Formats: sequence, structure tokens, C-alpha cells
Amino acid sequence: MDPFELGRLPFRGVLLGAAAAALAAPQALAPSVHRLLARSLDLQRHQRQDPRGRENCTSAQECGFSHSSYLLVFSVLCCLGIALCLVTSVTVEWTGLRVAKELHSNLLKTIILAPMRLFETTPLGSLLNRFSTDTNTIDQHIPATLECLSRSTLLCLSALGVISFVTPVFLIALVPLAFACYFFQKYFRVASRDLQQLEDSTQLPLLAHFSETVEGLTTIRAFRYEARFRHKLLEFTDANNIASLFLTAANRWLEVRMEYIGACIVLIAAVASITNSIYNHLSTGLVGLGLTYALMVSNYLNWMVRNLADMEVQMGSVRRISALLKTEPESYEGLMSASQVPDGWPQQGEIQIQNLSVRYDSTLKPVLKNVNAHINPGQKVGICGRTGSGKSSFSLAFFRMVDTFEGRIIIDGIDIAQLPLQMLRSRFSIILQDPILFSGTIRFNLDPESRASDCMLWEALEIAQLKSVVKTLPGGLDAIVTEGGENFSQGQRQLFCLARAFVRKTSILIMDEATASIDMATESILQKVVMTAFADRTVVTIAHRVHTILKADLVIVMKRGIILEHDKPEVLLEQEDSVFASFVKADK
Repeated sequence: MDPFELGRLPFRGVLLGAAAAALAAPQALAPSVHRLLARSLDLQRHQRQDPRGRENCTSAQECGFSHSSYLLVFSVLCCLGIALCLVTSVTVEWTGLRVAKELHSNLLKTIILAPMRLFETTPLGSLLNRFSTDTNTIDQHIPATLECLSRSTLLCLSALGVISFVTPVFLIALVPLAFACYFFQKYFRVASRDLQQLEDSTQLPLLAHFSETVEGLTTIRAFRYEARFRHKLLEFTDANNIASLFLTAANRWLEVRMEYIGACIVLIAAVASITNSIYNHLSTGLVGLGLTYALMVSNYLNWMVRNLADMEVQMGSVRRISALLKTEPESYEGLMSASQVPDGWPQQGEIQIQNLSVRYDSTLKPVLKNVNAHINPGQKVGICGRTGSGKSSFSLAFFRMVDTFEGRIIIDGIDIAQLPLQMLRSRFSIILQDPILFSGTIRFNLDPESRASDCMLWEALEIAQLKSVVKTLPGGLDAIVTEGGENFSQGQRQLFCLARAFVRKTSILIMDEATASIDMATESILQKVVMTAFADRTVVTIAHRVHTILKADLVIVMKRGIILEHDKPEVLLEQEDSVFASFVKADK
């Protein structure tokens, strides 16, 4: 997508063309109105004089001069200018709103469909800035800046056109002045862009430090670090103020030089107009018209260059969002359609891993290398290894969250690479190290799709030993769960996730270090439920503590992306040189 396509809006060309025409029309009318007034003044003055240049009448009626025709044309032009100004504002704002909405919609769709690699490599703050600061710039600032830039440019061109019409010799002097203006704006735009970015970069640490100070004020006072944080805040404030000061100084630098150019234009226009009036009998109305426009050129030039620099900085928001829009989405389509997948798949939970090699990105080294394994239906499998051994990547491969460039995973006779991605992920259950609860009710968190009955929900809570906890809450199943489940403990949130997995009735459950951040009592409950309530289901456990998989049917030990050992835990413990046995000894 081109950085300036702005979301491929329908009728975008027509809208922008209408906006440009509406902007140009009021500015084009201004010289006509002023020319009409000058012509009216000259005609009235001419009719009041005799051939010798003396006044021969004292009023418009005595001279036979009528203002009516000029007033009529003047009124029509003024009304037309007001109407076109209104059309300008409405068109620009409406077009900007359409562009911002379409761009935000495309950005949201891209983020939702983006692969997990994007969130692992892109800071969360950067993504939030695309939706907040950059979207606000496109929505609020770019339309206004574009309107001001177009208006000041057209006014400047119309003023120069009027001056050139009154005194054509002015065109000769316009060439060196144009070169001077070009070099001034060139240097200013570079400095203004860098200073604007510097101001933005110094403002973010200031706001972040202020927010962190407010949130941790109790701790800061407890350790008596007020002076330290105050000093740090003043440093951030000074850095931001320095950038703002230099940006203001750059604007004043431009303003002074545009005033110089404007003064030169006024001087040249005045000398040329007076000379032309003396020797070529130029009308006084046109002389006054030319000088009036010459006095306004410096202001128009100043605003034109400043708006051009602002537009250049603001278009950076469009470029950043456009770069994010180029993110390749995950392939949700599969070689098999939903109708080709058997109902209730997977029913048995048999897993065959054949020569599997995966990586997080095509530019990175593989994290799993030629992995082969066979998991029978209903088996409880434990996977362990040191940090970076690839055990978590093993679980991500089931959900196709990593790039599988070799091998395949076959579940109940179907290669998961051929399935639609949404269907594949909906057929598994997973319990993560950090339990996830959504704001809403307990019923919604256990059964988001509203497929289970109340009896099944209470059964799941009883199995997870949460029934007594939920019954004491006002509303029972309809009790409120706050954002992230903050009104429950860490262990209770993990048990809620276990109950949710039971309600879903999937034949495969994956537990990715689910016991890493809970207490021993909750861990015991979790293991007991898995061995009883999930006895007929295939359970793959990524172990943080190896003693949690001592009762597993099969243990897989991984190291640097390959399977180092795999067998029953009791068999591995009997081997003196077993890596798993060394893990168990170290865990005691």
C-alpha cells in the first residue's frame, strides 16, 4: 500500500478534488472583488473630473454615476465567497473524517490478524501510539494543516499575481526573491522536522516519569526518595523545554527572514507602481490594490512555509501507519474447508510429530530441529528442559503461532497445516502461566459462547474446587469479574482457567508452565484435577517444576530445540546419566 493512499477510500479522488476546488475558489474571488472596487473607484473619480482634471460635480447623482451595478456584483461575489468558504470547511472536515475512520479500521483489522511475531518484536507503546497519537494527528491535525497550507499558498500566489498584473516589471525581481525564499524554507523545514521530533521524544519520558511517580508515590515517600524523583522530573522538564525553545526560535528565524522578503516585495512593488503611475498613467485604484497585496505577502509566505513544515512532520504519522498496514496477516485459510473436517475433531487426541522444524521468523534460526514424537490418545505427557530449550515453542507449534518450515503435526489423522487457522485453535484448550480472565461475569469467563448449561458450569467449578467460593459471591454465576480477574487471587484465576478448559470438552489440553506462579496447595489441586477430570483426554504439560510431571505417562527432555530423552519417568530416573534424573535431584 502506498504511504499516501490513506486506506483506499472510495471516491477519494473526487473528495480531494472537491476539497481542492473549494479551497481555491474563495482565494480566486478575492482579487476579483478588490479589482472591482478599484475599478469602481477609478470610474467614479474619472467622471467627477473635467478634461482638465478638475472636479466638475460634487455627488454621484450630479455626475450621473450609479453604484448599483458595482454593488450588485460585489454582493454576489461576497455571497459566493462565503458559500465557498462554508463548502471548503465542510468538505475538508468530512473528507478527513472519512480518511481517519477508514485508516483506523484497516489498522485495527491488520493488528487483529497480525502474527504473534509482530507483538514480540514491536513495543506495546509503539502500537498504542499508532492508534492514539498518529490516528489523532491524521484525524485532527492533517486536515486543518492541509487547509491552512492550501489557503496560504493560494493567497500568496494570488497576491503575487495581482502585483505582477499591476506592475509586470515585478516579475523580473520575483526570480531572485523566489530563490531566497526557497533556500530559507529548505533549511527551516529540515530544522523544524528534527526539532519537532526532538520535542516529541523528550515529552514521552517526561509524561512517563510523571505517571510512574504518581503511581509509586507511597513507595517513594517510604524510602524518602522525593528529592531524587523531583530532580529527575526537572531534568526531563528542562530537556523538553529546551527542545520547545529551539523550535520557537526556529519559527522566529523564519518569520524574520520572511519579513525581509516581504519588505523587499513591498519596496519593489511600491517603486514600480509609482513609476508606472507617473509615466504610464496607471490608475490610483490599481496602485493601491498592488500595494495592499504587497503588504500581505510576507505574512502569507511565513504561514505557507510553516504549514509546509508542519505537514511534512504530520505525514510521518501516515508513513508509520502505512508501514504497519504492510504487515502480512496470518493465513487463516486452509487447504481443507470446514465441511471436510469431521465433526468433533479431534475425538481421540492422538498426536504424531514427524521431523518437525519451526522458527519464529524466516530470518531467524530454527528453535525446534527435526523433532519426532508420538503421543497416544489419553496420554499425559510432560515436557521439560532448561530455559531456551524450545519447550514453549513446542506448544506454540500446535496453534501454528510459529513458522513450521519442515515436517508436520498430525492429530487424529489430519495434518494441522491444512486446517483453517480459526478452526484449529478452537479445537484445543490451553492453560498459560499467566491466567487470563475477562471483565464480565463468571458465566462469561467459563463459557464465552453460551453453550453449556448451569449444571455443567457448577460441575466444572466443583471439580476445580471453586464452587464454594462462587456461591458466596452475590449473583453466583453472574457475579462480576473485574478486568484481568483482579478480584480473585492468582491461584483462583488459574483454577478458573482449568474449569473453563473442562467446560470446553476438548480432547487435547496443553498446560504451558501453568504451575509456575501459584502456591503449592493450588498446584496440588491442579494436578489432582488433571489426573482425574481429564483422565480420558490427552494432556501435554510444559513443566516449570519437574516434580509436577513425575506421574506422567511419558516425559520428553529437550535441549537446544532437539529431543534429548523421551521415555516413562520411572525408566529415566533409573538411568544414572539421565538428564531428567539430574533435573529431579536439583528440584528437591
